[in-house]
Amino acid sequence: MNQNFVRELNATLDQLKADRVYKTLNHLESPQAARVRMEGRGEVIILSSNNYLGLCDEPAVVDAGIDGLRKFGAGTGSVRFICGTFTVHRELEAALARFVGCESSMSYVSAWNANEGLTSTIVQEGDFVVSDALNHASIIDSIRLAKAITKCTTAVYKHGDLDDLRAKLEGARSARRRLIWTDGVFSMEGSIAPLPDLVQIARDHDAVLIVDDSHATGVLGERGRGTAEHFGLLGEIDVITSTLGKALGGAAGGFTAGPHALTDYLVQRSRPQLFSNALPPTVAASALASVEFIERHPERVKALRDNARYFREQIVEAGFKPLAGETPIVPIIVGETAAAIQMSNLLLDEGVFVTGFGFPVVPQGEARVRCQISAAHTKADLDEAIGAFKRVGKKLGLVG
Repeated sequence: MNQNFVRELNATLDQLKADRVYKTLNHLESPQAARVRMEGRGEVIILSSNNYLGLCDEPAVVDAGIDGLRKFGAGTGSVRFICGTFTVHRELEAALARFVGCESSMSYVSAWNANEGLTSTIVQEGDFVVSDALNHASIIDSIRLAKAITKCTTAVYKHGDLDDLRAKLEGARSARRRLIWTDGVFSMEGSIAPLPDLVQIARDHDAVLIVDDSHATGVLGERGRGTAEHFGLLGEIDVITSTLGKALGGAAGGFTAGPHALTDYLVQRSRPQLFSNALPPTVAASALASVEFIERHPERVKALRDNARYFREQIVEAGFKPLAGETPIVPIIVGETAAAIQMSNLLLDEGVFVTGFGFPVVPQGEARVRCQISAAHTKADLDEAIGAFKRVGKKLGLVG
């Protein structure tokens, strides 16, 4: 073993600990839910999960996964075009396309792979790709990869600054093709992309609009169909990528949805799809059951919306100043990274599991505790969590 390598890693880890920004993993002994059993802690309230609709432990979703495992086994054993693909993958992809308002979809083993496998596959030399400054890391890395492979031109526009976006597109009028990448819901802010404006800008500049809807699928819109439904634009978005690992059962996986020609092209050329096994059948089956559950139970989406509104109102009344928004992501800015981690640790001592985020995930000085609300939370859960926030906030001098 190379000891210099190990020493260098340990020195970096020691510095993270000294700076009080070292992350630790908390181990759960029960399914992801509004309340869980945490090893060494007992029961805690979860305010840090993407389990927006409470489907991680929904019996119909769990049973579907078990049935999928029994029917199809553990996995494909190879990539799909070599060894065959299971019918449950086709059923899932048809359901996902229907749900988000697209003609077709292609599933991947992660949403990261879906994003990574899109940009570098469809972009060629002479193309121009422009991305919102606060887009998810998977989008950023997918664009970097595409640039390295194809020598395309890229740019970043200021977050939500439509004039800056227009200027960037105007400067790329000679490009062979123009692509606009945006999150539907920005995960660290809880804000929603101005989709109607982006659709119009894309049309005005003959650009392809790509929306990563990972924090909006199952969350926004009357029936949880995402940012497009929220704005009355179902069927109007060129390409949508999203995840199965949040509202849609919370297991793993992602997908890209768009016209039939796109998904057919991804089958032919997308390297993460060509060189990775398909989703495990149990994940595909549970995700399919999640989509079908949401379609049958739109009241679960309403419950999420009501819970998010209630928590925002109560946390403001408690004296905190979360970033404004209408999503179940409620970020409370505390300043420095160490302060966010300290607040997170104190809240865990109070029986509330919520994660602090700092640099480089968010800008320096804008560290935050990001609360994520679920339809599975009861009012009692939320009230107990707010009580903990009040006690910790007073201890840290954040509220009176």
